[in-house]
Amino acid sequence: MGIVNVTPDSFSDGGLWADPETAIAHGFQLLDEGADIVDVGGESTRPGATRPLVEEELDRVLPVITALAQGGATVSVDTMRAEVAAAAVGAGATIVNDVSGGLADPDILRVVADSGVTYVAMHWRAHSDRMQDLATYDDVVAEVRSELSERLDALAGAGVDPDRVILDPGLGFAKTADHNWELIAGLDRLRDLGRPLLVGASRKSFLGVLLGDERGAPRPPTEREHAHSAMVPLLADMGVWGLRVHDVRATRDALAVWERLR
Repeated sequence: MGIVNVTPDSFSDGGLWADPETAIAHGFQLLDEGADIVDVGGESTRPGATRPLVEEELDRVLPVITALAQGGATVSVDTMRAEVAAAAVGAGATIVNDVSGGLADPDILRVVADSGVTYVAMHWRAHSDRMQDLATYDDVVAEVRSELSERLDALAGAGVDPDRVILDPGLGFAKTADHNWELIAGLDRLRDLGRPLLVGASRKSFLGVLLGDERGAPRPPTEREHAHSAMVPLLADMGVWGLRVHDVRATRDALAVWERLR
């Protein structure tokens, strides 16, 4: 899943693809590099981010989704809003990637149920302006598993086809660096919920902390790609369904080595 952030303030590439023309070109480049899905988002979810107006989010993503879908791409919309999800599906998106798992806007579950698209439900506790205040767990894997299980129940109750649900542990969302490592090590406990897993580790801050300098300063986001490439075969061995990534070529190269050795 290649990332197209049509935002001015995303943590890694904010502003690089902020206008439709450059975002569309970037999406097709990711496809050329081997992306199976292009994930288009118009709202930054980095810690501390301010939410755009609904109209802003729609203006950012709809032209990009329309062009990519018409060009034959499998498009995912990265949104927490029912209105944006509905418009995106109308424009050709076939996956709704909701980082809130339906908690931010419960009506999004109706949109998904009515349209029959695939739904990614991520583990989430609060919006970006306060999510790190809630990064408290006694057993992060057990609690994330329990909260994702609750989301599965809510999805089923809303009429969403369980076979079209993907789960995401939400690395970096209300998680410390140590929590993220524990979740990755415990993915088998999440997989036994019976749904495929999407993992978004690309350029996340826990990799920056791991690679930090002697003064404790994290490695900048764009300089974390080698660490992510090292993680790719490990996640593949764990049987994840998908990887949400910034650098599709590097990910495909790592997977080619993994597949050849298998």
